[in-house]
Amino acid sequence: MKGELTVIIKQATEGGYWAICPEIQGANGQGESIEEAKESLKSAIKLILDDRLMDIERGLPKEVIRDIILIP
Repeated sequence: MKGELTVIIKQATEGGYWAICPEIQGANGQGESIEEAKESLKSAIKLILDDRLMDIERGLPKEVIRDIILIP
């Protein structure tokens, strides 16, 4: 999956950085550098979206249509 999401990064008072994605509830990351915080956030987003997809797919009949849409 590819897409563009908003990242809000703030320097943590105890050192390092934290990052959140307002479009994905519960998605946050942290790291010693901005890049580490962004990578941590990417991992969190992927885990959340994968988990949501698995929840939705559980129990669906085999004949459902599964496709992909692109949102510019």
